[in-house]
Amino acid sequence: MAQDKTKSAPKGVDKSAARAWQGPTPGLSEWMLDAISSMGFQRMTPVQASAIPLFMGNKDVVVEAVTGSGKTLAFLIPTIERLLRLEDPIKKHHVGAIIISPTRELATQIHSVLLSLLAYHPPSSAAMAAIKAQDEDVPMTDGEEAPPLPKFPSSTPKVVPQLLLGGSTKAQQDISTFLKTSPNILIGTPGRLLEVLSSPHVHCPQSSFEALVMDEADRLLDLGFSDTLQKILSRLPKQRRTGLFSASVSEALDQLVRVGLRNPVRIAVKVKSASGAQDKRTPASLQMSYLVTKPTLKIPALRRLLTDLPTPPQKTVLYVSTCAAVDYWQYVMPSLIPSDFSVVPLHGKHPSNVRNKNFNKFVDSISPSILLTTDVAARGLDIPQVDLVVQLDPPSDPKTFLHRCGRAGRAGRRGLAVTFLNEGKEEDYIEFLRIRQTPIYPLSTPAIKPTEKAGQEATQKIRDVVLKDRSIHDKAQRAFVSWVQAYSKHAASSIFRKEDIDWTEQANSWGLLRLPKMPELKNFTGDKRLGLDIDFDTYSFKDKTREKHRLEEMAKYKAEKEKNPRPTRESKTKEERQKEKAWSVKKDIKATRDMRREKKHSKREAERIAAMNPAELEKEMELQRMIAAVKEKGIEEEFEGFD
Repeated sequence: MAQDKTKSAPKGVDKSAARAWQGPTPGLSEWMLDAISSMGFQRMTPVQASAIPLFMGNKDVVVEAVTGSGKTLAFLIPTIERLLRLEDPIKKHHVGAIIISPTRELATQIHSVLLSLLAYHPPSSAAMAAIKAQDEDVPMTDGEEAPPLPKFPSSTPKVVPQLLLGGSTKAQQDISTFLKTSPNILIGTPGRLLEVLSSPHVHCPQSSFEALVMDEADRLLDLGFSDTLQKILSRLPKQRRTGLFSASVSEALDQLVRVGLRNPVRIAVKVKSASGAQDKRTPASLQMSYLVTKPTLKIPALRRLLTDLPTPPQKTVLYVSTCAAVDYWQYVMPSLIPSDFSVVPLHGKHPSNVRNKNFNKFVDSISPSILLTTDVAARGLDIPQVDLVVQLDPPSDPKTFLHRCGRAGRAGRRGLAVTFLNEGKEEDYIEFLRIRQTPIYPLSTPAIKPTEKAGQEATQKIRDVVLKDRSIHDKAQRAFVSWVQAYSKHAASSIFRKEDIDWTEQANSWGLLRLPKMPELKNFTGDKRLGLDIDFDTYSFKDKTREKHRLEEMAKYKAEKEKNPRPTRESKTKEERQKEKAWSVKKDIKATRDMRREKKHSKREAERIAAMNPAELEKEMELQRMIAAVKEKGIEEEFEGFD
């Protein structure tokens, strides 16, 4: 069982001194101290002060700390130090440590921080520079020669990392790179790590394998990753140090035995709220608020947040429910927000190169920008200087709520997270979060809630954009359907009920031109055209090729319709009308018929038995007893024909 211990400085000891990097407890190398100082970290955060000494020693750790508390350095520093302090250097094609991340973005970020640290370790830096020079093989011009790289004996300890991301390259390419560069620490996502570790050329022997780290451990232990993790763990030696790091690792504690931790120390780093009560879930610098409003007023409220906050946000993360919603809102959002803000889309179905490009674009942006994203950017990512997080809808999984909010208020920086709730039943979500020890409070900033007129103007602006290109209308239809499906699957199903949706209000908030065809609208009696008079025959695609194809298909359909006009109900045969009935209606009819047939059969059996004389009745009862005995024993004999 895991030991639940919260590490803190002993009484009478100066906490500032206990968290000094130069203190005797961590015992960090001189070059590591230089690296940390150059990166601007004056002293350890509480999670680093608690975890680093234990993980550098011989303790497995389960670290639960608020988002933005410095967990990445808490596992990178001891992992590097352990590898460099091995008595014998790690052999070629042997792995010394593995760091597993649930997403490509987080794995890339961990790899980037690791490279920043290793740049201050001359042997490791020289090894990576040699690999890079060999890969690029760029000749110098004008007779210049590249400065010679420093050389170190092969026995000199060094750390060489490799980043393994599914989807970016083929597994065989990563294995080829591994054989060529012989890295000794692997950082990656579960699927690609398993593919590489399955190669007979990759070895994780007891003699050199030092540490396994699982970042965002609770998500890694979800059902979607469990099987892959088990296969990875089966390829690693049992004698190792293991660390689980997450903002909410408590949900995964019952699976610790499965991941092979040995008597781990649990570190729960807590912070105090403004009232002085301890709350280990959110940092004190993060204000989590909500705004109850109509769906049509959410986008105008977002605009007011961007313009009317005391300090206008430079970086904002805007969460929507689905990938299709990102694909739609990225086209209409620029017309709804201040012109100096840029919108950067990011979701899990983007190709890896697009995801990396857009993520870096947002991180590196020096002008006000909005990351329009899904839960793919909810966990683990350390995006510098996020001032504002806005959730157009609460996440389907309540555990994700904290991770979304935690993109702001990181490392002591003040941040604001605002969740929009629809008027009515959704207001119960406030109490739902309070019971889960995640209280949120009304938005204190005055004059943010917009007027009805602002909502109408926003709807019209969206429709003006949509009407310019039929492809955006198609995206809107897919996005709205996906939103409804996500809404109906919310974990708090008693609060988020599709039966309570105001379809016209929601459709207007999305700027739809008409409601899409979907089962959820089967009983809708309102105007599916939303009071709009739009000629969809002349409504065109901006892309000329698509528009040409649409016109051809429409002409083909009209010609077919004229050739074979649709018959009226009166002119159809009984068989044709029967075929047109909905499948669900046919199913109900069949069920009714089966029930009637069963009733008739039971009635006939009762009448037959009632007409029997005593001898026939005794014979019938004996037959039924024999049948029951055969069924009870489960006797099944193969029929071999009559004698």
